[in-house]
Amino acid sequence: MEDFAPFGSSDYLITLGLLIFARGMDILSTRFATPTLALEANPFARWLGWKWGIIFNLALCLATAFWPLAGLILVTTSLLVAARNFKSGWLMRALGEGEYSMLVGEALHRSSRGAYLVSVLGETMLFALVGGAVVVSSDWESLPLAIGTGMVAYSVAVAFYSLLAVWRTWWR
Repeated sequence: MEDFAPFGSSDYLITLGLLIFARGMDILSTRFATPTLALEANPFARWLGWKWGIIFNLALCLATAFWPLAGLILVTTSLLVAARNFKSGWLMRALGEGEYSMLVGEALHRSSRGAYLVSVLGETMLFALVGGAVVVSSDWESLPLAIGTGMVAYSVAVAFYSLLAVWRTWWR
């Protein structure tokens, strides 16, 4: 894998296509799960809104495609985030954003903080463990390295935003 891809080269265009697909799936899954962005965990994405969020992501894709390794890390992370969004999207749509938020908030108040933390950190640490194993067994600048790093980045993002959301609930 080349370090950098010149604009318009086949590596650039392939990476750009993968990025647009992956970021598009993240946006589509978010739109499916939370049309008003009320349940969006990322405050920056919520602040941007749909129009500016799409423009920002297109610019991100165009810029990141110059570095295929970074592009594939972002592709992996984005597709895993999209899969997570789709996993819960049906329930968010069935209940509505407000009712879903109240349901989760009520469940958080019924649960112990320890049980929640074990669940979130158990999921993310195990995912990071698999990604980390892929990273340490990979050659530098390789496809497996990018995928493993994307898995680790996903687990960090899920842990961060999950803990950020409950921080607001627990310490209001």
